[in-house]
Amino acid sequence: MNVFVINSGSSSIKYQLIQMPQAVVVCTGLIDRIGQEGSTIQHKTFVKGNEQVRKENLPISDHAVGLTEVARLLTDTEIGVIHNPDQIDVVGHRVVHGGESFSQTMIITDEVKEKIKKLFPLAPLHNPPNYLGIEVATKIFRMARQVAVFDTAFHQTMPPVAYRMAIPKSFYEEHQIRSYGFHGTSHKYVSERAAGYLKKKDSSIITIHLGNGCSMAAVKNGVCIDTSMGFGPMNGLIMGTRTGDIDQSVIFHLIKELGYSAEEVNTILNKKSGMLGLTGSNDMRDVKTARANGDPDAALAYEMYAYHIKKYIGAFMAVLNGLDALVFTAGVGENDSLTRALTLHNLDFLGIHLDSEKNQAGGKGIFEINKADAKVKVLVIPTNEELEIAQQCHALLS
Repeated sequence: MNVFVINSGSSSIKYQLIQMPQAVVVCTGLIDRIGQEGSTIQHKTFVKGNEQVRKENLPISDHAVGLTEVARLLTDTEIGVIHNPDQIDVVGHRVVHGGESFSQTMIITDEVKEKIKKLFPLAPLHNPPNYLGIEVATKIFRMARQVAVFDTAFHQTMPPVAYRMAIPKSFYEEHQIRSYGFHGTSHKYVSERAAGYLKKKDSSIITIHLGNGCSMAAVKNGVCIDTSMGFGPMNGLIMGTRTGDIDQSVIFHLIKELGYSAEEVNTILNKKSGMLGLTGSNDMRDVKTARANGDPDAALAYEMYAYHIKKYIGAFMAVLNGLDALVFTAGVGENDSLTRALTLHNLDFLGIHLDSEKNQAGGKGIFEINKADAKVKVLVIPTNEELEIAQQCHALLS
């Protein structure tokens, strides 16, 4: 079964062609900085043990343009891995918000697409490009079955004490207003990898997914019991363009006293805040460079970013009643030693002791960055949402 996985983020598209059930990766790719200057495609193929890499710098205005370029590379006469798009059996799509309509992986029908569209307001940065990916893929891969894997599904195990909000219960009963959580595919994948690494039947794990979007999850014995994001993917940690936790009074002040419309406030909090609002850039690589060059705004933004993660570590350790492992994952979590160092500073009382040399050195696969005698393991685990999606697609259709 040839499963082509599309993971459309707010400013990127990750993709993989995976042969299932062997989980053989035939090609991978990343389209970065969509809609921004300096957009790129990095496309890798793996054929008979040989890796070929092609990197192209070209303007990619939106996700439709990006996916069209991917289809071109898949069938390229020199590096193509398929002769035509009809060789793709399944296209697996990451869809951020499933609401209460979707708690499991689904074959995409017209009804499913309509429900995904209705959830646009809950995930305005992600569900629209997710949907666009479905529309474009349906036209390109005409013979393939289209499958949606929802980020919210992993968090459906949260108890009511965690997902209910202290507002009139009619809002939940009639409109399903509650916390849903996101990045569930990533949290599921890395928490399972961490549990396997620990070789413990019973485990308490905190997973920290840090990309352009950021979230954390408290996972007890493989089951999510709490997460930092809520009704939409804006709550919790400071992110690339999103505020994270904010006093609700600020929203009413912006509307009533400063004259912004509700739509304008939504745009500010979702697309113009976070690291972008604090520093002028939503890319942590740019912020890190600015900090190194002495920019005080970048320095403060880094401290704030780490501080919010640290607060959630304490909260989730309380919820879990202890901790076996802390897991950093996704683009920033896996690659930014500075974020990890600032986050874990002065957590000795909780049994978390960072080994600075291990942290700075990094590693491949799963690697530890805690001191040898530390009570809590601190692991860096590369996420692989695409493989998780492929596995769920294969399980659904086999």
